[in-house]
Amino acid sequence: MEMPMVGSSWDRVPIDSQSIDAPLSRAAVFLTLTVAEGRESLQAVAGVLDGLDDLIKTAFFAISTAGCRASPPWDRRCGTVSRPEGARKNCVPSHPSRARSTPRRPRPAHIRAEGEDLCFEFERLLLDQLGSSVTVADEVACFRYFDSRDLLGFVDGTANPTGHEIGASTLVGSEDQEFAGGSYVVVQMYLHQMQPWARLPEDQQEQIIGREIVSNIELPDATSGQKSHKTLATIVGADGTEHDILRDNMPFGRPGQGEYGTYFIGYSRHLCVTQKMLKRMFLGDPPGMNDRLLDFSTAHTGAVFFASAPRTLSELVQAVQA
Repeated sequence: MEMPMVGSSWDRVPIDSQSIDAPLSRAAVFLTLTVAEGRESLQAVAGVLDGLDDLIKTAFFAISTAGCRASPPWDRRCGTVSRPEGARKNCVPSHPSRARSTPRRPRPAHIRAEGEDLCFEFERLLLDQLGSSVTVADEVACFRYFDSRDLLGFVDGTANPTGHEIGASTLVGSEDQEFAGGSYVVVQMYLHQMQPWARLPEDQQEQIIGREIVSNIELPDATSGQKSHKTLATIVGADGTEHDILRDNMPFGRPGQGEYGTYFIGYSRHLCVTQKMLKRMFLGDPPGMNDRLLDFSTAHTGAVFFASAPRTLSELVQAVQA
């Protein structure tokens, strides 16, 4: 389990706009928007971002565990070319998944709430306000599955940081003071081949993942040869320190269309942690021994974003509207 349940919400702080350490909700929409060309469109989007808290109150007036995190259009900041350190270093995941690419740089919104109706209502209000200033590049509606499991049957996000470690693992600090409080966001939409996976014996599934399917107990790490998904996704520094990211992955699917998947979203303080994780999964460690989970799960989209802290977002809005 990622976090212990308390009543009907997860034991993390109540969610608000731009919140990282928010509860894993029962429903979510991952919305990727492309801002139209022209300063008027940029100013219109800035105006909506400026009123994001009020929009959340309108949609969720009686709900504390609901909200939205958005990434602003950094490449079109007004009057400055300043960018977060990870973006300046061009530190992006290197893997063969098909990354989304567009000249106008899509921007994500992670909408989450305790019900699909609330996600729907907020998304409707948001898109109504944005109007023709944006176009929808991608839209995936997700749900929490049983006890936080993915559609392959395993608990997802077990290694997430907890308590005060969440901020230390996900929020930029004094190493990049101008963008402190923001977070690097990597998103990927995976589609699963459910029938071939289901034909595998349970012990083989557990060896691929690195955990027991029922108890979620970790299996011993392989000392050589093929490593499990759990091992490949664990990043340890030269000093022995384990570097975490926060995964708020959620399942999605349309059984009538034979579509079953996981929407991966990882928040990190240092983009290179996620970069190394993906490199180990897709290229292998040792090279050539890639994550066997990828034999059954294919990344169909992939993108990297920077989600700013509320303070930085406000400064960006003021610069655009000036």
